[in-house]
Amino acid sequence: MTAADDRYTVPALQRGLELLGQFNRHTPELSGADLARQLDLPRASVFRILHTLEKSGFVERVGDSNNYKLSIGVLRLGFEYLASMELTEHGRPVIDALRDQSGYSAHLVVRDNRDVVFVAKATGRSALFHSIQVGARLPAHATVLGRLLLSDLDMAALSALYPDRPLPAHTPKTPTTLAQLKALIDVDRANGYGISQGGYETGISTIAAPVFNDEHEVVAAVSITVPAQQLDASQTEVLVPQVQQAAAQLTQRMSHLPQPGHRPSKQQTPSEKIAA
Repeated sequence: MTAADDRYTVPALQRGLELLGQFNRHTPELSGADLARQLDLPRASVFRILHTLEKSGFVERVGDSNNYKLSIGVLRLGFEYLASMELTEHGRPVIDALRDQSGYSAHLVVRDNRDVVFVAKATGRSALFHSIQVGARLPAHATVLGRLLLSDLDMAALSALYPDRPLPAHTPKTPTTLAQLKALIDVDRANGYGISQGGYETGISTIAAPVFNDEHEVVAAVSITVPAQQLDASQTEVLVPQVQQAAAQLTQRMSHLPQPGHRPSKQQTPSEKIAA
């Protein structure tokens, strides 16, 4: 920001936004003293900001303690943002149709740094997946969704994204090295889709395909969740093309390019992949 731009900055608003940014999944509760120390601000200033944010519904006290946490106002803004995204607007009818065609819950996800974020969902007949809410996050390296969303990154970019190693293991199938992760990413990219069978959560299989922009960059992924630990060849022969078709439709909507084919030349079919 240039000195000229500084004239239009509202310091109090900037401090308030910085204060909200201190809350995260690892530190969901913070006291005024904690915030004053982290932001290097006088406690009196921090308490005035907290009072204003509390009155506006963006933070709330935790019981009778001196701690604060984010309130529903922040969540409301998040949902309004998701609802306003062009991707969500174009993606919702696509995943609704995928849900109707497959009978399973369908989702639209994007990547935020090292997380996969669910931005839209269409609930299937099974109540098993009703708990996956819009805004939910999963670790990108540990999921097939994340592998597809990371597929534009080369090894150098992956190393910058994951400077701490080994990678956290969530199940025995989680890649714990960048080499393992890159190998899985490359296979899914070559196939044009990915399948996870009980890889992140027991009893659940996921089929996903990437969505591209007009630069052929991965911007999202479309998926279905199937209540099965393992998928047989007959299931994948039907479901994989359905997911790929949905992703291709959304790619066409987003990029205005001709709809791509379902499979690149000479790649493994779903049944061949399972047999392998």
